[in-house]
Amino acid sequence: METIEAIRSRRSVRRYQETPVSKETIESLLEAAIRAPSAVNRQCWRFVAVTDKEKIAGLAKLNMAFNGWLKDAPAVIVACADPKESTDSNDLPYYMWDAALAMHNLVLAATDKGLGTCYLAAYKEDKVKELLGIPDNIRVVCMTPLGYPAEKVSLGEKLTKAVTGSSKRKPLSEVAHWDKW
Repeated sequence: METIEAIRSRRSVRRYQETPVSKETIESLLEAAIRAPSAVNRQCWRFVAVTDKEKIAGLAKLNMAFNGWLKDAPAVIVACADPKESTDSNDLPYYMWDAALAMHNLVLAATDKGLGTCYLAAYKEDKVKELLGIPDNIRVVCMTPLGYPAEKVSLGEKLTKAVTGSSKRKPLSEVAHWDKW
């Protein structure tokens, strides 16, 4: 798959087949993640690959109520960062971008392999840390389920899409400027 094709075909997947994702596939996606740029090349990101069904069910409970479907994912990747291994500029913490860029590499690589993902950032960070044994000094930035998409679209997905308009994109002319605003 070409990069542009992966970008265009990436979508938020909330229903997965029961087929497990192999450790080798997850490792290859994590390799793609660590190829992302980072502030001053400090590479502050850290990842927790979760394949244990009980831990995934626990993560589903720690997410917002409408993310209960997470329990059915065969794997979840949790992107974390060590703020002390990053930098700040313009009063902005770069660890957030570093981890997000790495996660997006992973998401695009997953799309290329026919896997589905869905960015999640609405969770109880302290509880996620407790469940996964993440040290206090590490921040949980985001997570994504990982699995082979189920063909059937659920009513919940249809409602989410209707409410958020998630597949619609603003035209380039509305969001891009040339030489000045």
